[in-house]
Amino acid sequence: QVQLVESGGGLVQAGGSLRLSCAASGRTFSRYYMGWFRQAPGKDREFVAAISRSGDSTYYADSVKGRFTISRDNDKNTVYLQMNSLKPEDTAVYYCARVRDGTSWYAARGLREYDVWGQGTQVTVSS
Repeated sequence: QVQLVESGGGLVQAGGSLRLSCAASGRTFSRYYMGWFRQAPGKDREFVAAISRSGDSTYYADSVKGRFTISRDNDKNTVYLQMNSLKPEDTAVYYCARVRDGTSWYAARGLREYDVWGQGTQVTVSS
């Protein structure tokens, strides 16, 4: 059973930066697209970013494009989310997730294509 463990969340002022990490157990990490999602209080969970198996392709939600960067290190079984120029509206619990077997790259932007989730890490941005 694959497990994902996020870390790196915290409290930061608007305009600041945080780097989230997600460590995966098991030996199949490099076979899967990975994604980051977030859920603010009272709102649905939403897509933030996705990365291909090798890391050479990425995709971002419009709300974070140009400010967030997703990356991965397959030797360390870890995916990262570098968040810069943070805004109060970025406040949420951030989750990393792994796609289902057979998911296409185009579909990897959809929440329902992910079947393994971490426990989440809280990010709070103060104004």
